[in-house]
Amino acid sequence: MAGANTPSDKPHIPVLLRPLLAAVAPVSGVWLDGTFGAGGYTRGLLDAGADKVIGVDRDPLAFEMAADWVGDYGDRLVMQPGVFSRMDEYAQDLDGVVLDLGVSSMQLDLAERGFSFMKDGPLDMRMSQEGESAADLVNTATEEQLADILYHYGEERASRRIAKAIAKARAEEPITTTLRLVQIIESCLPRPKPGQSHPATRSFQGLRIAVNAEYEELYQGLMAAERALKPGGQLAVVTFHSIEDRMVKRFFQSRAGKTGRANRYAPEIGQELPQFTLKTRKAVGPDDQELQENPRSRSAKLRVAIRTDAPSGEIDARAVGMPQLGGRAK
Repeated sequence: MAGANTPSDKPHIPVLLRPLLAAVAPVSGVWLDGTFGAGGYTRGLLDAGADKVIGVDRDPLAFEMAADWVGDYGDRLVMQPGVFSRMDEYAQDLDGVVLDLGVSSMQLDLAERGFSFMKDGPLDMRMSQEGESAADLVNTATEEQLADILYHYGEERASRRIAKAIAKARAEEPITTTLRLVQIIESCLPRPKPGQSHPATRSFQGLRIAVNAEYEELYQGLMAAERALKPGGQLAVVTFHSIEDRMVKRFFQSRAGKTGRANRYAPEIGQELPQFTLKTRKAVGPDDQELQENPRSRSAKLRVAIRTDAPSGEIDARAVGMPQLGGRAK
C-alpha cells in the first residue's frame, strides 16, 4: 500500500505485549484476538505457541495491512471481519481471548481517518468506515446531547462550554474537519501547561467513543467472551483510560464473586458459582523499558481472568460502571 492510505513507517508496537504473554503463559490452543489492529497481539500469541488465532476487526484496513505477512502462519491464522461483541458467534471453547481497547496507532497515524487532533483531515472517526461519522454527530446532535457525550464519555469538565461553542460555530458553517473542531475547543480552554495533555484530547475521545459505541461494545464483548471461553480459558484486556478500566475491573470482580462490602464491617457478598477467577489482582502497567520504547503505553493497564466451569449469565450494564447518557453535564 502507498500514498495517502499508508500509515507512517514507524513500527506499530503492541502495548503491554510482554507482560500479557507472561501473564497467560504457557500459550496453547485456540485464541481470539478481538481487536486485531496491526496484528501485534496475534503474531505474539502465534509465536508464543498458540495453535490458532482468530483475528477479529471491524476496520477493513486492518486486514489489508496484514496481507504481506498473514501467509507466514498458514491456516493457524483466521481473519474474521466483525465486532468482538459477537465473538461467541465466531468461535466457541476458546483457550483465550485478548482485547486491546481504544483507537489503534495505525488509525491515529492516518489523517484521513479523522481520529487525530494533531493532523488535519475529515472529521470521521468511524472504525468500521460505515455509519454515522463524527461530523454527522457534531453537526446534528443538540447542544445538550453534545455536552452529555463530552462529559460522560470524554470526562471533559468544560463540556457545556465546548458544546455551546460548537453549536455557535456550526450555525455559521458546518464543522467538517478535525483542525476546525480543534480550534473551536481550544478557544474554550486555557493554554495547556508543559506536560499537560492537548486541550482537545478529552473531547475527541468522547466523540470517538460515541461514534463507535465503544462502551456498549466493551460491555457486550465481555459477556460474549464469557460465553466463548472454555473452562480454564483466559481473558486478557488492555485498557487505556479510567472508564474502560473501571468497566473491566467491575466485570471481573462481579463475575469472580467479589462484589465488595456495603461497609467495612459487613460481610463480603459473593456468588455461589463465579464465572471467573482473577489472575491479576491488580492492573499491570508498562515498565520503564516499555515507557521508553512506546510513550503511548503510559496509561495502559492489563487485567487477566480465568474462566471457570460455571454457566455463563448476564450482568447489568450499570453494575460494570458503563456510563449512561442523560445525566448532568457540566
